[in-house]
Amino acid sequence: MLVNPSKSLLTGLVFAAVAFGSPRPQPGLDIDLDIGIDLGFGLGGKSGRVDKAQLDNTLKSLAKIASENGGNRAFGLPGFDASADFIENTLRKFDTKKAFKIWRQPFEAQFTQVTTHRLNVTEAESYVPQTLNYSPSTPVGGVSAELAIVPGDAQPCNGEELAATGADVTGKILLIERGSCPDGTTFAGKVKTAKAGGAIATIIFNSQDAFITGGTLTAPNPEYVPAGLIQRAQGLALRERVLAGEKLVVEYEQIQIFEDRTTVNIIAETKAGNSENVIMLGAHLDGVQAGPGVNDDGSGTTLILELFRTLDTKRLKNKVRFAWWGAEENGLLGSQHFVQNLSSDEINDLLLYLNFDMVGRGYYGVFDGRNVTPRGLTPAPGSDVIEDLFRKFFESVNVPVTRANFTGGSDYHHFMEDLNKPVGGLHTGTGVDQDPCYHQACDGYDNVNQTQLYINTLAAQTVLTKLVKDGADIIPKNRTTEFPKTKLLLNLPEPLEFVPGCGHDHDQV
Repeated sequence: MLVNPSKSLLTGLVFAAVAFGSPRPQPGLDIDLDIGIDLGFGLGGKSGRVDKAQLDNTLKSLAKIASENGGNRAFGLPGFDASADFIENTLRKFDTKKAFKIWRQPFEAQFTQVTTHRLNVTEAESYVPQTLNYSPSTPVGGVSAELAIVPGDAQPCNGEELAATGADVTGKILLIERGSCPDGTTFAGKVKTAKAGGAIATIIFNSQDAFITGGTLTAPNPEYVPAGLIQRAQGLALRERVLAGEKLVVEYEQIQIFEDRTTVNIIAETKAGNSENVIMLGAHLDGVQAGPGVNDDGSGTTLILELFRTLDTKRLKNKVRFAWWGAEENGLLGSQHFVQNLSSDEINDLLLYLNFDMVGRGYYGVFDGRNVTPRGLTPAPGSDVIEDLFRKFFESVNVPVTRANFTGGSDYHHFMEDLNKPVGGLHTGTGVDQDPCYHQACDGYDNVNQTQLYINTLAAQTVLTKLVKDGADIIPKNRTTEFPKTKLLLNLPEPLEFVPGCGHDHDQV
């Protein structure tokens, strides 16, 4: 294959990094990450080049923040507050020419934290249930009842469908398989079904073999009963015992606290550039309570911070806006707040949105801007152009690309579904093969592949450069005449579930 001479150095680097489909450098291969690479797309700034040492420093800073604040950077806890301070202070440090407007956007969000969670089956068996955020609590001390199952292959999503199976769940704890319901959820529909059938609690087992680390119902609901999650193998084993005639008495206790807490989005916008064609980029700054969140989403946080640092604000045709979102892991609440508080003029001025959620370990995923999403949405015109720009970069350096689906599980959701704006970005996957530490305590500094983050940042810089220069010419402008502000606020879609192992955009073809 002929290689563009100006890109040959990067091509060799990338080939070493992705040999045989592996994103990690292989033993014995010569990979020199100290070489500054300029593809002719440099954005200027102090050097115009992505600095792998700067990327590394940011990751280390985020990991340190987590280690000094209870092991996480989750919304409502000290680790997130320290992360927000770090990002804002770093932005102001990098903005030596005062070329940006930098601000905090505060908002209220409901904080939840589990203080007690246990599941005992008979006196000798205990399980470690995973948390379903915003589930109601059991009484202190828990509940004890017979375990009921759904017979046959039925997948009920309401009380009528459950009754049609002949299952007797009144006063019992219902064991039910996770599955898609007409309301677009895979958890909430099952929890509501248990409540409608008269169950006092429900245990949901995963529908896939992948290890599930938790989930969220997005908000409390009186139609819920206390609910927890277990692994698929555990659920199938319990189900088989009940089918064999064994009467299992289950003790289940879950105590969650709920309270409103103030959190923030951190936003930085160039003073220069056409304000009627805003190029927006975002990554969520918060992580889960279970771990440091250095890949999810310290990697995206790091990537867009480096784009901020290297942006040449003297040569901007279009205005650029960066956002570090709060409370993403609780239901995309920061980006939702931002979108719902835009004026019609501000919506009109927004040309597109790029999302970077988990870009440090796994495959090289580019969002599919052409095909209907799993939620039945067609990406807005221009999303295909964004996809092509990313693909062209990776193809030019011989990196195989995986198509990442828009599942609705990251911050692009409200730009895509509420505003119908062109969206795109990168994502490296949440499956075990991509990130075995997803939403776990091991998602620390060592969980990020430095080579992959470096290459993804180069890709993002290349695409941003093109959009800053030519975005208004190649991306169709969608205006609010079809999406009036009143309609947006009154007809928001039902809150999604954002599920570890499913909530982020891990689906691929």
